[in-house]
Amino acid sequence: MQRWNRKKAHFPLLVLFFLVFVAVTTFLHSESSIHQIHENPDHVHNHQEASPVVYVKPNLPAHLNRASGILDRFSGCNSTKEYSGRKISWVDRSQQPGKRREGLQGCDIFSGKWVYDNTSHPLYIESDCPYMSDQLACHKHGRSDLGYQYWRWQPHNCNLKRWTVAEMWEKLRNKRLMFVGDSLNRGQWISMVCLLQSVIPADKRSMSPNAPLTIFRAEEYNATVEFLWAPLLVESNSDDPVKHSLNERIIRPDSVLKHSSQFEHADILVFNTYLWWRQGPVKLLWTDAENGACEELDGLGAMELAMGAWADWVSSKVDPLKKRVFFVTMSPTHLWSREWKPESEGNCYGEKEPIGVEGYWGSGSDLPTMRMVDNILSKMSSKVTVINITQLSEYRKDGHPSIYRKFWEPLPPEKLSNPTSYSDCIHWCLPGVPDVWNELLFHLL
Repeated sequence: MQRWNRKKAHFPLLVLFFLVFVAVTTFLHSESSIHQIHENPDHVHNHQEASPVVYVKPNLPAHLNRASGILDRFSGCNSTKEYSGRKISWVDRSQQPGKRREGLQGCDIFSGKWVYDNTSHPLYIESDCPYMSDQLACHKHGRSDLGYQYWRWQPHNCNLKRWTVAEMWEKLRNKRLMFVGDSLNRGQWISMVCLLQSVIPADKRSMSPNAPLTIFRAEEYNATVEFLWAPLLVESNSDDPVKHSLNERIIRPDSVLKHSSQFEHADILVFNTYLWWRQGPVKLLWTDAENGACEELDGLGAMELAMGAWADWVSSKVDPLKKRVFFVTMSPTHLWSREWKPESEGNCYGEKEPIGVEGYWGSGSDLPTMRMVDNILSKMSSKVTVINITQLSEYRKDGHPSIYRKFWEPLPPEKLSNPTSYSDCIHWCLPGVPDVWNELLFHLL
C-alpha cells in the first residue's frame, strides 16, 4: 500500500473532506462484515447475496404446542420456497477429559475379510425363527444356493468375540435394547431377535403387533428387543411403518421429540439412517413455520440438519455411564454389476460369492454423506460408538434377496421375464450379513 507523504504542507480542504468520506465508508463496511464472520462457505457459493447463517436450537419442548400439529402421511406443504440457509445449533458436551471412549481392541475390527465357514455359520436356521420377515427369508422364497449363509467376518489382526446367546442375554438382563431407523435397521433387529429367541420357551416370550414401535419380550430376563420405525430420525410424514410411499418427503429438521418420547428410556440404542435421503429433494417444515410454508433442500443437506437435531438430543440427554448409544453407518447397495464386473449390465441378481478385491468401493456408498456423518460423530465420541458396516458389507454382493423375497404387489409379466428389473439389491437375506452387524454390536457391548 502507498504511504502518505508526511511533509508539513497543509492539506487542501477538498482532500480533507475526501479522507473523512473514506473513513466513514470503511467503518460501515467493517460493521457489515462482522455479521458475516460465521458465513457458511457452501451458501456463499450457492447464494449470491451471501446472507448470514441463522442457527436454530432444536428439540425445544415449546414446539410441541405448535398449531400445525404432528406430521403424518396426510400432511402437506401449503407452499414451498427456497432453502433459507438455517442450520441446526447443537452444543457438543461429549469432549470431557478422561471420558473419551477408545477402541476395545488393538486392531480395527471393521477391517478384514470374509471367510467361508460352514461349521460355525449360520448362527441360526431361517425356518426355525418364527419372527422371520418375508422380505428377508430368501430360502423360503426360492433361493436354492445357500452359500450366502456361510460367510464369517474375520478382522485382519484379531478375532471377533465369539457369539454366545447366553452371554448376550446376560448383557440384556433387565434392559431395553432398541433399534431406531429404517428397514435396514429393522432387518438388523429381526436378525437380533432370531439370534436370541431360540433359548426362550415359547410361553415366556412374546412379540407385539407390527406398529411404529414393535417389541419382543423375554420374561425370564425381564428384557426387550425393540424396533422403532424412524427412517429420517427427525419427525416426518413417513413415520407410518407400512404406509409411507409418498410423493414428497416432509421433515421437521429441528425436532426428534416425537421419536425420542419412545426411545429416551431405552438402555441400549442402535440408530441408522441413510437411504431415504437419496430419493430426491426433501421438504423442510420448521417448527416455527407459518401457514404450512416449506423449504426445499437436497437430501445430503437435509440429512445433515436431521443428524444435527439427533446429535443435540444425544449430547444433552445421554449419560454414557447409564445408556449406550450406537450408530450404524450406511448399508451399501449393489445395483450395477459393471462396478465389480466391467462391461456387464446386471446387478446383484445371480451373484453367489463376495467381492474378493480388498478395499472395493461401489457407488452405493456415498462418500460426501460418509464425511458429513463422520464429522458429526467424531464430536460425540464419548457418547456414541460407531458400528462401521459399510466397507465389510460392500464385499457382499451375494447377500441381497434379489428376486427371492415376498413382493407386496403383483409383478407384471414384463418384469417377471427380466429378473434384474425387480431384484432387491438393497436389503439383506437372513441368516446373512446383518447377523455379522449384530456380532459387532455384541463385541462392542
